[in-house]
Parts: sequence; C-alpha cells; structure tokens
Amino acid sequence: MSNLKLRVARPTDNLEAVVRFYRDGLGFQIIASFDETDGFEGRILGHPQAMWHLEFTSLRGHKAGRAPTEDNLLVFYLPDRSEWEAAVQRMRDNGHSPVPSFNPYWDDLGVTFEDPDGYRVVLQNMAWVK
Repeated sequence: MSNLKLRVARPTDNLEAVVRFYRDGLGFQIIASFDETDGFEGRILGHPQAMWHLEFTSLRGHKAGRAPTEDNLLVFYLPDRSEWEAAVQRMRDNGHSPVPSFNPYWDDLGVTFEDPDGYRVVLQNMAWVK
C-alpha cells in the first residue's frame, strides 16, 4: 500500500460555502469538480502533491444535515510556527472565528474552526508524532 491515497468524502447542504471555507480559509485548491452527475455536484479540494484530498458533494433534494458531534475533526499538523500563524490568520481574515475544542487537548497547541456544516478543523502547531 505504498502508493495509497486517501479521499475523505462527505455530503453537504452548503457546497459553495464549504468550498470557500477550505479553499479560501485553509488555502486548499480545487483539484477536480463535477456537476450534474446523476444529480450530484461536487468539488474535490486539496494540494496537488498531497496523498489525500477532500470531496464535498451535494445531491438535489437530499438533506445532508450537520455534523453529528462537536468532536468530528480534521487535524492538520503545522510544526513551523510562522506557517501555523499564517494559516490561523488566513482563517480569521476570511471571517472564520476560532471555537473552543470539545476536547481541550486541541486548544493547548492548536486552534479549532468550524465549517458551515458544523465539522471542525484543528490547526495544530506541532509535528505529528507516531
């Protein structure tokens, strides 16, 4: 599985707002999109060289709803302090205010933001440790 890639996919009722959150706030790129594919439209965001990406889809007439809990997280580890500060500031500059984490551990070295669907993203200022 050395060539493994990960796609995290989820539906949304707020496709364009969610895209703005991840594209403008987090600096991701739209790497693919589709419209009217069996009633679905979607956007795939990430970084072209990353081994992962996020897919958000919307289906006409289907209600996706909000995150089931406040502890549904994506955690991005940014060990470089200036890169982390820039990421946090970009989120704020795009109108996203930090929220307290459900698990206080994430507030020690990170900042949590909530996307338009209630899913949360933690920008963690540390290296990921196995």
